[in-house]
Amino acid sequence: MFDWLDFPFNLLSVKATRWHGNLCCCVVKAFLTYKICLQAEKVLLEMQDPKTGVRSQTQKLVITTIPHAITGEDTVTHTHKYTNTDESRNFGSMLVALGYIYPLQNHKRLVIKPDASFYRFQTPYFWPTQQWPVEDTDYAIYLAKKNIRKKGVLELHEQEQYNRLHKWMNHKWDFVVMQAKEQYRAAKERKKPDRVVFDCQERAYWVVHRPPPGTVSAMDYGLDRRVDPNADEVSGESLHDLSGHNSCQMVKYCATYNSHDPFLSKCLPSNPWLTDDITYWTLNMPNVEIPTKMRVERWTFSFGELLSDPRGRDDFRLFLKKEFSGENLAFWESCEDLKWGTAATMREKAEQIYKTFLARGAPRWINIDGKTMEITVNGLKHPHRYVLDAAQTHIYMLMKKDSYGRYLKSPVFKDTLKKAICPEEHKFTRPSLSPIILRQQEQEQRAKMAASAPVDITQVMSKLSKEVHPHPPPPKK
Repeated sequence: MFDWLDFPFNLLSVKATRWHGNLCCCVVKAFLTYKICLQAEKVLLEMQDPKTGVRSQTQKLVITTIPHAITGEDTVTHTHKYTNTDESRNFGSMLVALGYIYPLQNHKRLVIKPDASFYRFQTPYFWPTQQWPVEDTDYAIYLAKKNIRKKGVLELHEQEQYNRLHKWMNHKWDFVVMQAKEQYRAAKERKKPDRVVFDCQERAYWVVHRPPPGTVSAMDYGLDRRVDPNADEVSGESLHDLSGHNSCQMVKYCATYNSHDPFLSKCLPSNPWLTDDITYWTLNMPNVEIPTKMRVERWTFSFGELLSDPRGRDDFRLFLKKEFSGENLAFWESCEDLKWGTAATMREKAEQIYKTFLARGAPRWINIDGKTMEITVNGLKHPHRYVLDAAQTHIYMLMKKDSYGRYLKSPVFKDTLKKAICPEEHKFTRPSLSPIILRQQEQEQRAKMAASAPVDITQVMSKLSKEVHPHPPPPKK
C-alpha cells in the first residue's frame, strides 16, 4: 500500500495544484526524489496486478492490435485506493509526467484523461530510477531513426533539434546514421504489435526527457536535474528549449510581414499621415474594384488573412461559385453576422440561418457531420451568439483544407493577381505642416515685409500729430 505519510508534505492539502501540461514547479520539486519514485513504483506494481490491478484489454489501433492497454477512466478510478477523489487525477497525471504510464495516441500532453483514452504501463527499462544518462548521442540516433521511418517528415521542434545535433556532432554523424539504420532494420524484423509498442515506449521516453518547447519537463527537477530550480538565472540551453519554438515563429512572422508593416517599410504610394495624400486609403478601400499587389499577396499568407479582407472574400466567393460550393462561405459569413450583430435580432438570425443552411431540404444546405449537427440543433433550442460555433468551425476547416489550396492555384486568383496594381512612390519635398505653424510663418513673413518696406515721412508725421492733438480745437465764431 502506498504510504502518503512518507511524502515531504501532504499532497492533499495542495488543493490548488493541478497537473496540466505545465506542471506546478513547487509540487514537482517536492515529489521528484529517489524515495518518492520508489514509492510510486510500488503503486505501479500493485496497479499491474492481474487480479486486483487496473483492468487491461487488447486494443485495436489502426491496422494492428496493442495488448494490455488500459483506459484513463479505469486508471483514475483505481487511484482512489491511494488518495481521495479530488487528487486521484493529479496522481495519475504525475505518473504520466514521470513516464511510468504513457498514452497510446496523444503523446504531446502528459496528463491523464478520465475517459476512454488508452494508455500502457511503461517497461521498467525506461523508469526514472534506472538513472540512465540522457545523452545527446542517443537522442540523435532516435531522431535519425525517426527521420528514416517518416521519410524526412519530423515535427518542427524535432527538425530543429535534428539540425542542431547534426551540426554539433558532425564529426561522428556517420556513426549516428549507421546506428539508426541498424535499429530500424532490426525493428522491421519484429512483429507488428511489438514494433508499435516499442515505438510508443521510446517516443514516450523522449517526450518526458526532451519535451517540446514551451512545456516544463518533470525531469528538470528530478533525479538528474538539467537546471537548478533555485538559481536566479536561466541557462542558455534551457532558455533555448523553452523559447526556441516561439522565437522561430516570431522571426518567421516578422520576415513574412516585413514589407507589409508601415513601421518597417514604406507605404505606397505614400503615408497619408505624413503627406496628407489619401491615395493609399483610396486604393485600399474595403471593396475596391482592383486591389494592389501587396494586398493580394497577403491573401496567400493564410486562410484567415483571406477571410479578414472583404475584397479577398469577394474573390474567394467568385471561385466557390464556379465550384458550386458558395454556400460554405455564405454560412460562415452568416455566423459572423450572428456573432457580432445586435442582440435584438439574434434569435431571428439564428432561425433564418437554420432554415437556409441546416434544415432538411434547405435551399443552401451545407454538409456537416452528424455529431456537429446534433450539437447545433440542440443549441438552437436556446440560441445565443456562439450557438453555431461548432458548425462554423467545421465549415471553416473544410474550406481551409480543401477549397483554399485550389483557390490559390485557380485562374480566378491568377487573374486577380495579374490585374492588381502596384502604385508608384510619391516624391514629396517636405512633409505637411499643421495650421498653427502655417499661421505663425505667415505672421513672421508679414513682419519681415513691413520691416523691409520704405518709410513715408509725411504719413509718420501725420500719425504723430494725431497722437499729440487727437481732437482739433473748434473753429472761432
